[in-house]
Amino acid sequence: MARKVQFVETVLRDANQSLIATRLPYAKFEPMLETIDKAGYYAAECWGGATFDVCLRYLNEDPWERLRKIRAKMPNTKLQMLLRGQNVLGYSHYPDDFVKMFVQKAVENGMDVIRIFDALNDVTNMKTAMEATVKAGAIASGTISYTTSPVHTHKKYVQMVKELKAMGATTICIKDMAGIMGPQEAYDMVSAIKDAVDLPIDLHTHSTTGLAFMTYLKAVEAGVDIIDTAISPFSGGTSQPATETMAYALRQLGYQVDLDDACTKKMADYFKGVRDEFLADGTLMPKSMATDTQCLTYQIPGGMLSNLLSQLKQMNALDKFDEALIETPKVRKDLGYPPLVTPTSQMVGVQAVTNVLQGERYKKVSKEVKAYCRGEYGKTPAPIDPQVQKLILGDEQPLKGRYAATLKPVVAETRKKLGDLAKTDEDVLSYIAFPNLAEKFLEERKAKEENVATYSIVEC
Repeated sequence: MARKVQFVETVLRDANQSLIATRLPYAKFEPMLETIDKAGYYAAECWGGATFDVCLRYLNEDPWERLRKIRAKMPNTKLQMLLRGQNVLGYSHYPDDFVKMFVQKAVENGMDVIRIFDALNDVTNMKTAMEATVKAGAIASGTISYTTSPVHTHKKYVQMVKELKAMGATTICIKDMAGIMGPQEAYDMVSAIKDAVDLPIDLHTHSTTGLAFMTYLKAVEAGVDIIDTAISPFSGGTSQPATETMAYALRQLGYQVDLDDACTKKMADYFKGVRDEFLADGTLMPKSMATDTQCLTYQIPGGMLSNLLSQLKQMNALDKFDEALIETPKVRKDLGYPPLVTPTSQMVGVQAVTNVLQGERYKKVSKEVKAYCRGEYGKTPAPIDPQVQKLILGDEQPLKGRYAATLKPVVAETRKKLGDLAKTDEDVLSYIAFPNLAEKFLEERKAKEENVATYSIVEC
């Protein structure tokens, strides 16, 4: 019997995060949710990553309400989210009580699969979220942030997978956020993990470098169980390979693919129109759709590349793009070869841009990079360059041990602080994750409700 290969559809999260900086509002994809639900996907990635932040910051949506609405429209497909370990969906570490409650509420609101990673592959930063996911009854997908450097080896990745299994991982995800994994690397790594643990493996990559289709085929040959793809109008470039193309190729090679082609065709026809709207208003930049083999050198993931372009565009400095690309791997080496994934991708990218625009390296440093050098983000894959660390920290000594262990519980105190502004635990969690954004959102919601109430009284 043919071996089955399953698919995760990314258009509702990573595909649009990578191509249009996550600016896809619920109303734009709502008409397709029932079709996606019937298409036969292993899961639909629809939440987490930057979606939470962008819902509050730009789309004026309650991210929790968005999740509940997706769940109601998609009762038959597993919903999946991306969670940044102790960072949850923010950019710094949070106390354990917040991490535990966030995971619990995500599951209560409809989440089935929580893909948990740490930007430094420090498993101590994943443990609390992994255990909370298992306790809540969801699928804990323990995730490797894939990168290459002198200190990243298959042996280290396999050791990490064993630790994730011990923490309760149901599946293992190899997250190749920059699209730098070649076909032979994929074959070797999947084979090594399959030999080490008996867990389903999901491979996630991006089409940035043009390797992704070949990489998926060799990974499947090595035994990978699940691949992440995007419906064709939102595929390619800094996004994932096209769902329909991978389904066609795998079937031709004799694998079982249970996707409904009529559904994927309907999705493609619909999302072509959505894509064209974002092309017309300039949100989708042609550069994001192109193949860029420079990424094999610079290792910049899709979301980071679109944000880098956006940042330079806002500063009227798009002419500095190539310089910023060259500076990025230098900063990465200085900081101990962190994998370039949120939040380290933002730290390294912003620092590279700052170094270029300032004309002097590390003249100006963000508070996040200072915190990173203090050890607040965990153990770096390699030691931070001592001279750079000294330049950034001065005489301050780096932390020893797990930073989150030093943080006081925050949920009860925040609930008390917000009072009637927060109607639910979810409101409290939104505020802890993004205080300024959530407070503005909650105040505007309250004002609208009061206006409606006043209008109703007048009408009566």
